[in-house]
Amino acid sequence: MPDVLIIGAGPAGLSAARAARRLGAAVTLLDSSDELGGQYWRHLPPSRPSERESVLHHGWATFTALRSELETDDGCTIIRGASVWAIETRDGRPGAVFAVIGEPDGAGRSQRVFEPDALVLATGAHDRTLPFPGWDLPGVFTAGAAQALAKGERVAIGSRVLVAGAGPFLLPVAASLVATGSTVIGVYEANRTKSLLAGWLPKPWQLLRAAKKGTELAGYVLNHLQHRIPYRLGVAVVRADGTDRVETVTIARVDASWAPIPGTEQTIAVDAVCVGHGFTPRLELALAAGCALGADDFVTVDEGQQTSVSSVYAAGEITGIGGVDLALAEGEIAGHVAAGGSVLDARLASALAHRRTYLAFADRIENAHGIETGWQGWLTDDTVVCRCEEVSYGDLCGAVAATGGASLRSVKLSSRAGLGICQGRVCGRTVEELLSTLSPGHSDGPGHSDGPRSAAADRVRTDRRPIAVPLRLGELAAEPG
Repeated sequence: MPDVLIIGAGPAGLSAARAARRLGAAVTLLDSSDELGGQYWRHLPPSRPSERESVLHHGWATFTALRSELETDDGCTIIRGASVWAIETRDGRPGAVFAVIGEPDGAGRSQRVFEPDALVLATGAHDRTLPFPGWDLPGVFTAGAAQALAKGERVAIGSRVLVAGAGPFLLPVAASLVATGSTVIGVYEANRTKSLLAGWLPKPWQLLRAAKKGTELAGYVLNHLQHRIPYRLGVAVVRADGTDRVETVTIARVDASWAPIPGTEQTIAVDAVCVGHGFTPRLELALAAGCALGADDFVTVDEGQQTSVSSVYAAGEITGIGGVDLALAEGEIAGHVAAGGSVLDARLASALAHRRTYLAFADRIENAHGIETGWQGWLTDDTVVCRCEEVSYGDLCGAVAATGGASLRSVKLSSRAGLGICQGRVCGRTVEELLSTLSPGHSDGPGHSDGPRSAAADRVRTDRRPIAVPLRLGELAAEPG
């Protein structure tokens, strides 16, 4: 049986590892965290557990069963604190996979090289926040950061918190904030009622297959009612103000394209604000492996979750944002096929059915809550776009004008947007979308979209990084252990 390497120990990676082991494959599971579970099952460490961990997570029993089965399986090697920084391909197949093991910013990390027969990428996604004036103030958090602090540290980000952005993820974030003792003064979804109905209502009977999602939604609605949290549609945060930290936020009604409607602004006193506009897949390793992307900028896979590269499989959020149930189903299929199984095998029938159901559910989420381009209307010249390098929207516009705007590489080098410590993970999508709008010859203004993202003329993308994670020069030069 093959030797299967799985990168990422979230729902998709754990499910893939279990499926591969059940076919007898030797499995190595890598994750950069000290704990299994990924971003979805982020939890306190064993040294200080919660007394009621199960009520703080959906599907906690599923996670603990997966973790227990894999940790007690001698055929599954779990390596925590493993950061994969490069992948080689040989003759169209996965070659060497390079990783450093140890604390992300620590010294003395060890080098490891893996040469698997099959590779499963389950690297997940990170949350995205669109820039607005004042979003770089202390006290302004991304939705994912607020959720991580609440679930993984039981830390309240503030006493009066406003939650805004787009997508159903805002609801569990609000619930987690309440659980830490914060007062959530409102949840504001930028999409309007018409957009949500157009995304969710077609063929409503299909939603019955995802009935468990309705149960989750009912729980969030009850949480809102119990804590009297307002939920408003067609409203966005367009500004944050404060001296040493955020003190007020300005919200405004937005039209169907998310362009602010003049005269609808309202200022609200807060000590924290939490903003999220969906998720961005972590594509660095998929691109390094040579995997093709679709028009939607996610990794393309076939029925067996195989990518365009032979023996390289992908599962979870890098193939599309669909939630934990889709990730579990895709992981099971990917692990099974990577271990030598077939999609025609009877044991995959349930996973295939779940994948069909939750792929359709993911399409509804995108149709109802997708980002529109009118948000660029709330930017000002001094709005910070790249937080690491403190590049403003005005600086970016100047760089586009000076360079002709056709090349992402030239705009990055002249403005330094995307060249900071996060290497464009926070601002990359934003810079690319702004570039497509600002470039000469672009006919559409704010409120119009060419699709998920318009690539620069030089086809450069911020996701393509020869070295996927920060390394010391000594580590790069060191011989693998």
